[in-house]
Amino acid sequence: MKVIYILWLRQIKRYFRSRSRIVGAIGQPLLFLLALGYGLGSIYKAAGQGNYLQFLVPGIMAQTVLFSSMFYGAMIIFDRQFGFLKETMVAPVGRFKIMLGGALGGATTSVMQGIIVFLIALLLGFHPYNWVMALFSLLFMGILALAITSFSSGIGSFVQDMQGFQAINQFLVFPLYFLSGALYPLNHVPTWLRIIAELNPISYTVDAMRWSLIGTTRFGIWHDVIALAITLVVLIIFGVFRFRHIEP
Repeated sequence: MKVIYILWLRQIKRYFRSRSRIVGAIGQPLLFLLALGYGLGSIYKAAGQGNYLQFLVPGIMAQTVLFSSMFYGAMIIFDRQFGFLKETMVAPVGRFKIMLGGALGGATTSVMQGIIVFLIALLLGFHPYNWVMALFSLLFMGILALAITSFSSGIGSFVQDMQGFQAINQFLVFPLYFLSGALYPLNHVPTWLRIIAELNPISYTVDAMRWSLIGTTRFGIWHDVIALAITLVVLIIFGVFRFRHIEP
């Protein structure tokens, strides 16, 4: 446990020492909240769908956690380039603990980013329907963050350069997010888009976030929890398998 804690703490210290990373990670969510929340809010309300900002905030929080967690794989590439990963690998410590400690640290910082976006949303006029239920959003963000940091660990384990990692990142993360229903309701979308959303694990995270923050759900909270649990287990297994075969 000490090894996991030390590697977790390293990621936390890295996060707080990089203020530009903190500011940069909330820039895009803030733009989405302002441009979409207010820009499309009147159209959404005129269509009889209610307050678009309320609908949008859970999806933007999920976006923040998703993008921040995926960035963790870049840390592995940096550690490989600067020799830190090689020094860690020769230590008498299991690779599972090394991967888990770093992934937990990356997941923690991603959840912190999600909380920052939540606080900004409160200043912009967002209000949870129940503050006690809103605490569950921390759990859902944590599950998503650990799943994606584990997946990102696996990607960072076999990608040798930052350009390749960014290409894979954009190829996977942006479609997953934009096809999750985070920015629009899935009630009246084409059938093919609805099917993709139902197969997309990010859709269930967004739905669970909406259940905890605004009291609405499309799939049902238990479907969301089961889908998140399966996603977490599968991606941790993937991350561990790839990390055990990493070449520092």
